[in-house]
Amino acid sequence: MAKQDTPPRWDRKMQQRLARGEAAALGELYDRFASLVHGLAHRVLGDEQAADRITREVFAHVWQHPDTYEPKEGPLRSWLATLTHRLAVQRLRQTETAALANNDPDSTSTSTDEASGSSTASTASTSSTGSLEELERRVRRASVAARADYIVTSMPAPLRAALELAYFQRRDYRQTAADLGVTEAEARRRLRLGLQLLSTAHDTGTPGAPPEYGGAV
Repeated sequence: MAKQDTPPRWDRKMQQRLARGEAAALGELYDRFASLVHGLAHRVLGDEQAADRITREVFAHVWQHPDTYEPKEGPLRSWLATLTHRLAVQRLRQTETAALANNDPDSTSTSTDEASGSSTASTASTSSTGSLEELERRVRRASVAARADYIVTSMPAPLRAALELAYFQRRDYRQTAADLGVTEAEARRRLRLGLQLLSTAHDTGTPGAPPEYGGAV
């Protein structure tokens, strides 16, 4: 699991070291955030090799353009998540659009009968529109899933631990309280707050997501 947000001072120093071309800084950044970047890319693309490529692209961009990160605008972790999301969605759209084009043999067909040709064109147009709408739905679902992953890894450790026990290990709130060594009331409070944060995965521009992470996709 990726480490939590680092202090602003660390982010500023990392940006400065990258701007000076320190290869060691890139290695340190990779060690800290590669799992986050790869996980988000894989959540959007659903493909290990594609996620590997996006991960390389993200860190190559950071190495080549360190000045595009502005520490005053937010944590480095959030900036990396935003960059990953944007590149992964672009790759998903490119891949799916190419697949739609390759699987549409009627898209360029013609008919000797004018009426029949008109009907065929209309059907092809409707099919194309439906395919594009389905593509956008797939992109939206992938984006929501990626935001949910980001929110879970970004929330305070006590809330994340409560969610993992309750929803991944199927503990009820009494068992969750016992495992965490807290009162039942505190366990319920943590679960409630964690779920409230997680519900914002469907929102755009939410405080629970990195800057622009829920924006245009």
